[in-house]
Amino acid sequence: MVLVESIGKDFFDPKKGKICAVEDMSFEAKPGQTFGLLGVNGAGKTTILRMLSTLLKPSRGKAMINCLDVSADSQKVRESIGFLSTSTALYSRLTGLECLEYFGSLYGLDGNKLRSRINYVTETLDLGDYYGQLCDKMSTGQKQRISIARAILHDPPVVFFDEPTAGLDVVTSQTVLEFIELSKAQGKTVVFSTHIMSEAERICDNIAIVHKGKRLAMGSLQEILGATGSSTLESAFLSLVGYRSEVANQ
Repeated sequence: MVLVESIGKDFFDPKKGKICAVEDMSFEAKPGQTFGLLGVNGAGKTTILRMLSTLLKPSRGKAMINCLDVSADSQKVRESIGFLSTSTALYSRLTGLECLEYFGSLYGLDGNKLRSRINYVTETLDLGDYYGQLCDKMSTGQKQRISIARAILHDPPVVFFDEPTAGLDVVTSQTVLEFIELSKAQGKTVVFSTHIMSEAERICDNIAIVHKGKRLAMGSLQEILGATGSSTLESAFLSLVGYRSEVANQ
């Protein structure tokens, strides 16, 4: 499971001074559930996931992954998570298979265990038609599938997906979302960030609406709709972030 208690992250800008990217963020994600971080680009979602995956150290607060502190037990945390980030690149001169074999070795997999896991991700994500190609020659959707396969090759109990459908076509997006649903069905703890309302409605058991680094609301879809008096997640979101249509006000 994932337990986040009042974490925050500050950055320093030479001109602006201290900038608070995430402020007092708390939530809990449980096994067999998908927890969604919903917000516009720049809301702080990626910073939250980077702290949870040990890429950034929180400025304050505490986060636990399967009872491991992300700051004090960072190596063990990395062994128990899979993290798919929009900024993660593939090695262009390796084939998809070579990429999986390389990262599998970094995860400590070898021999039959490595082959078994590669066979599993290949079948699950339908990689067989192109994983022998150089990554540099793959389409955006093909690269994304290889990236997902790499992230979950070691069968982690906790998986983070950061805007996993960004830039993908409808068919490939469906494959990605179906895989997230499969991960949930397998009992994994899933934390998923998006700015697409329909994705949050479809796959998230609980949602935190994040805006300018702050959590504005949290709960199930029905709880958020009830609290805001809205009929759709989109209208609830716009209400919470204080959006006012210029057209409506003219």
